[in-house]
Amino acid sequence: QVQLAESGGGSVQAGGSLRLSCAASGYTDSDYCMGWFRQAPGKEREGVALIDIDGSTFYSESVKGRFTISKDNAKKTLYLQMYSLKPEDTAMYYCAERGTYTCLWSQRTFPYWGRGTQVTVSS
Repeated sequence: QVQLAESGGGSVQAGGSLRLSCAASGYTDSDYCMGWFRQAPGKEREGVALIDIDGSTFYSESVKGRFTISKDNAKKTLYLQMYSLKPEDTAMYYCAERGTYTCLWSQRTFPYWGRGTQVTVSS
């Protein structure tokens, strides 16, 4: 079983920055594909960023150039550095692990999810 715990959310003004963290524990391989997803009020959950075994990263168009996903394998921790935040980035942010080395955006292929951390960006 894998446990994921997000932290680092909060309230910031537009243009500000935040760094989210996701600590993994339990039976997990630090090389597995991991990702960040978010769900805004009244909207479906969407993919934000993914990182695979090779360290290759993938981003949604809405965050490309502003967000950076990374991980520290020794600490089994996933990060999401967010810059130039916009009010439309307001959402609950979730980290997830796919349990395989390759990444797909399909949320159905991620069996492990954290409980989320709230990010609120005010204009």
